[in-house]
Amino acid sequence: MDEKDNVATAIRDLSPNTKVSIQNGHKRIQVALTQSIPFGHKFCVRRIPSGGEVVKYGEVIGTATADINPGELVHIHNVRSERGR
Repeated sequence: MDEKDNVATAIRDLSPNTKVSIQNGHKRIQVALTQSIPFGHKFCVRRIPSGGEVVKYGEVIGTATADINPGELVHIHNVRSERGR
């Protein structure tokens, strides 16, 4: 992960209340998941305000359409993609 990232990708199905430890740049972050996160889907590691940039691997991949809190699923219900725009 890049230190600018505010999302991470689940490498297996994850359950609510699971605590995930992530290396984010030079810092280790611990996130308590609040929702089920399916394999391959993204979850929030730092609060993203509505209208804020969603950053993965150091690149902006979308814009939050609602406030997204750490541990929440990040998907089409709360992000507008910037791919192909």
